[in-house]
Amino acid sequence: MAEIINLRQAKKRRAREEKAAKAEANRVRFGRSKPQRKESEAEREKAARDLDGKKLD
Repeated sequence: MAEIINLRQAKKRRAREEKAAKAEANRVRFGRSKPQRKESEAEREKAARDLDGKKLD
């Protein structure tokens, strides 16, 4: 016999788990110190300059 579940509770549990996963991704994405942000920004700018320098006219 199958286990009886409350669909409302299951829906809420799934929503909480999705919200927690999104929060974890945001912590990884935005949870960096100022020197780390500046370093990655400098790397992006250098990559953009290098790419612009290699464009053909």
